[in-house]
Amino acid sequence: MTGQLRNLDLKANFVILLKVALGLFFLILGAVAILKWWDFLLMVVKGCVGLFLLLSGIITLAIAKE
Repeated sequence: MTGQLRNLDLKANFVILLKVALGLFFLILGAVAILKWWDFLLMVVKGCVGLFLLLSGIITLAIAKE
């Protein structure tokens, strides 16, 4: 019984370690992508401001209507 618990514990620890390693990999990859394409990111954010304000206005008017 102890051998099964130890084997299960090792498997669970390995899964946790794999998830942490994968999370760190994606975090680093995302940071590199942001740094590499900073100008394009700003262009997308600037392009979305108008749409965000439009949708915010529609939602505000819908709430005020009630």
